[in-house]
Amino acid sequence: MPSPDSPSIVLKPSLRHERAALKAGANVIAGVDEAGRGPLAGPVVVAAVILDHKRVPKGLNDSKKLTALAREELFAEIVAKATVSVVAAPPTIIASLNIRGATLWAMTRAVLNLSLAPDHVLVDGRDVPPGLPMAGQAIIDGDALSVTIAAASIVAKVTRDRMCQIMHRDTPNFGFDGHKGYSTPEHVRALNEHGPCRHHRMDFAPCAAAAERRLAS
Repeated sequence: MPSPDSPSIVLKPSLRHERAALKAGANVIAGVDEAGRGPLAGPVVVAAVILDHKRVPKGLNDSKKLTALAREELFAEIVAKATVSVVAAPPTIIASLNIRGATLWAMTRAVLNLSLAPDHVLVDGRDVPPGLPMAGQAIIDGDALSVTIAAASIVAKVTRDRMCQIMHRDTPNFGFDGHKGYSTPEHVRALNEHGPCRHHRMDFAPCAAAAERRLAS
């Protein structure tokens, strides 16, 4: 029998962290995750989700491990069954606070904007947003371990992908509907050819360098 550490065992999100928080005295638990920290363009989007543990959608997982169709179907079910809040930090906020600061800014607002106030927050990653008026727990790879964080990852990813479709209609030269703002060869070529647009993160080096080249040409 393989050990729990065997690479042949695929971990799936569970309610283990949620049950531990409930056992410790929590009553309402929110999961928080983001989409879009790495791209050269577009917002970073954060979702906060409170699941009804009696109505947990089947198939919840890290959004990156799901097909686009599965994410869309789960998104609709999560929104119908859970308490959800979404906050997007645009490139202007990212430039002002840096990407980490903008992500924590959006996380704080997403939690505080929930219509049901949680008393415990599970956050994907290494950081609990500062200033939250409730207990928080950062979980590395939380979207692969906690169903609540997994639900938040799906909501954030689907929301951001839809925003990228709108960005594409606004500025079709860049192909945002395909690469979603990430640094693909196609995107870098378009960035160098056309220069950055209003959706680009000008505090990111490739965007700033493309703007300088346009000015010098």
